[in-house]
Amino acid sequence: MNFKTIDFSKFSSIRIGPIVDVAVIENDFIPEGHIIVGSANNLLVSPTPPPLMILSKEYDFIRIEENRLIIGAATPGGRVVSFCKKNDIAHFEYLSKLPGTIGGMLKMNAGLKEYEIFNHLIAIRTSKGWIPKEEVDYGYRNTSIRDVVFEASFHLEKGFSFERLEMFAQMRSNQPSDPSAGSCFKNPSGDYAGRLIEAVGLKGKRIGAMAFSEVHANFLVNTGGGRYEDALSLIREAQQRVKAQFGIDLQCEVVII
Repeated sequence: MNFKTIDFSKFSSIRIGPIVDVAVIENDFIPEGHIIVGSANNLLVSPTPPPLMILSKEYDFIRIEENRLIIGAATPGGRVVSFCKKNDIAHFEYLSKLPGTIGGMLKMNAGLKEYEIFNHLIAIRTSKGWIPKEEVDYGYRNTSIRDVVFEASFHLEKGFSFERLEMFAQMRSNQPSDPSAGSCFKNPSGDYAGRLIEAVGLKGKRIGAMAFSEVHANFLVNTGGGRYEDALSLIREAQQRVKAQFGIDLQCEVVII
């Protein structure tokens, strides 16, 4: 089994974490007791994480088979958008504004508003073989996927939309530029996490170099040299204050390892 040394303070989108040797998944072999990290776009990694693993580049691919699009789980969303633009394929434009790789997006049913990756999914392939979409429980930013996804198949329809591409760019124009792990909390039913965080007085709240962004309150940002402990303190404070004032349990969208 091969390993890759990763400095999570540079590799993760929030720029926090230790330097660790991560097992590399090759030829569908999954080491026991390891947690997959993908491209670390929605991860907060502690100074002492459990054993970690990552997919090798063999899972970074896109191909057309009959009337399906087959995409490897290590394929970045941006590459999928470029492929679809070149081949006039519809329904993947929103990936232009979602960081990360297909495997991570599938695990959390990533998307923008009603545009979600499960909308046009056919099946996923894990160590158990091909699993139809109908056998996976999924909802808003959540799925029952617990196994490592190697690849997935999607319905292929013609008609890449530059209008949708522009619409998604506008939808994400209010995101902060500081390093973050994306949206910190899932939006509770009928409300917005950012509104709740602002309502309890935490917009702009800072501990060390970590803060809830002044640009968008639901983004926990690293202003430079942020620490895991400070990030965790802000997450817990937001959950406690929102629970006390509104009776709402904020659920993390950021995955804490």
